[in-house]
Amino acid sequence: MKMQWSLIFGLLFALLTAIFAVINVDPVKVNFMFAEVNIPLILLILGCTLIGGIIVGSYGIFRQYKLQKTVKHLSVQLAQVQAETGYTFPDPAANKAVSEDEAGTKPL
Repeated sequence: MKMQWSLIFGLLFALLTAIFAVINVDPVKVNFMFAEVNIPLILLILGCTLIGGIIVGSYGIFRQYKLQKTVKHLSVQLAQVQAETGYTFPDPAANKAVSEDEAGTKPL
């Protein structure tokens, strides 16, 4: 559900950005410190939006990679601790079956 809301808000933002960009088509002067360029404002708005999206997407990919690396490291560490101690986690399905038998009812 969270992903659907993110998609809806993303599409809404893209629509508003496109409408704003289409309304502003006048040429503007952009100073790059070493040169000045006259470009339509629509290109400037869409270009800045694209660059912002690339930066945010790159940060998200980097963060996801870092989290996967942490999960892999912790999984290896957990396997080492389990090998050293001989401890294994109980099966959650077995615990659920036992609790259902104790209660005398089964979920709908």
